[in-house]
Amino acid sequence: MVEAVIKAGATVVNIPDTTGYCLPSEYGAKIKYLVDHVDGIDKAIISTHCHNDLGMANAKTISGGLNGGRTISGVLNGARQVEVTINGIGERAGNTALEEVAMILRCHHSIDIDTNINTQKIYPTSRMVSSLMNMPVQPNKAIVGRNAFAHSSGIHQDGVLKNVQTYEIIDPKDVGIDDNAIVLTARSGRAALKHRLHVLGVEMNQEKLDKVYEDFLKLADKKKDISDDDIMVLAGADRNVNHHIKLEYLQVTSGVGVRSVASLGLNISGEHFEAAATGNGPVDAAIKAVKQIIKRQMTLKEFTIQAISKGSDDVGKVHMQVEYDGQMYYGFGANTDIIAASVEAYIDCINKFKK
Repeated sequence: MVEAVIKAGATVVNIPDTTGYCLPSEYGAKIKYLVDHVDGIDKAIISTHCHNDLGMANAKTISGGLNGGRTISGVLNGARQVEVTINGIGERAGNTALEEVAMILRCHHSIDIDTNINTQKIYPTSRMVSSLMNMPVQPNKAIVGRNAFAHSSGIHQDGVLKNVQTYEIIDPKDVGIDDNAIVLTARSGRAALKHRLHVLGVEMNQEKLDKVYEDFLKLADKKKDISDDDIMVLAGADRNVNHHIKLEYLQVTSGVGVRSVASLGLNISGEHFEAAATGNGPVDAAIKAVKQIIKRQMTLKEFTIQAISKGSDDVGKVHMQVEYDGQMYYGFGANTDIIAASVEAYIDCINKFKK
């Protein structure tokens, strides 16, 4: 059949494993058989198309490419095209992942295949596709997952800080990631915490570091992983430190079938103010309480909540946009209490226009 379609003028012959059943060695052998036995095979490009139902799509694609692509000696003898998708997105369990195949070929120099892919575009492209398709990338996915360059083991962290090549075969920058991520846990040492603070732009003396590390260990006993926002809070580097309006306290009562009640206190240029309000939900009530104190006519235009990770005890991020006097202002808040984060974001907006 392959010989017939080539004689009929086909320039690309696609060899699919539609159900994902074939073993990598079997798939590679099929490609090799075509290369060795089909007359006129040099007149067409053999293309691989693999599904990931049994988690073997990438391995089969590489096997097909090696058996029908280039040998170690660099002699072109077969399959020269592979069909891949960003993030491995595809029907059922997906298809071969572009980013994984590209980096396999890049890392294994002995294979001697150049894809001509600008690998620094891999990570931003992955994020863009994930956002547009509303399909989150699994955290532990190779190359583009959140944890792909993250290290939580204490000994691994120490090794990475001393020599990154100890535990990383790929430089994160090669795929468009600014830096590797040291995931701080209760097993992390002072050196790892100091390094992460430095990456976040926070410098402190040893005395302050020791105090922050004590607080860090207390928090780490309650949480599995410590996020950057947690670290910034522990370091006292929150965004409102130089702002003249600060949230002092917040108390919210909410339930099903009843209106929420919020009471809060604000420090405005050293002076204390209090207010209470009801609303259609705790965030609405808290913002109305802030408005009672600020007494400005502002319109909330955008309100976005983002969980930093899957843990229920993790920091939530809130991005907010308000309109005041014909101008748009943007604010940000981060807190383990999402209501408090919302109020902080709202206050952050106000601090940018209140003089």
